[in-house]
Amino acid sequence: MSDPPVEIRNLFGEIDGERPDELFETLLQIPGAKLERIVSTGQATPPGEWYDQAGDEWVILLTGAARLRFESPDIEHELKPGDYLLIPARCRHRVEWTTPDEPSVWLALHFSTSVEK
Repeated sequence: MSDPPVEIRNLFGEIDGERPDELFETLLQIPGAKLERIVSTGQATPPGEWYDQAGDEWVILLTGAARLRFESPDIEHELKPGDYLLIPARCRHRVEWTTPDEPSVWLALHFSTSVEK
């Protein structure tokens, strides 16, 4: 009987300086949930655009700094390493700013609490 293959990776690996777009990498996907690593290097949501997701999203900022804006109520939140929050489904939000001085590494857990029939 052979051991299952094990691949050890690092959340902070393969982060190269500036890039034109954010890096989105799926770390784990199972029925009903997806865990994603996001690396931002100064990017923000384009003007006038909002994220409006069908599922819930729990997000934590591991490195860097960021500012999120929510549409209703119109409020901004500054995030620093270790800050996390739950963004409910259909809660329109956007990334206003991420620091260009260092990579902002996020973990985002996308899931749904609704029962599908």
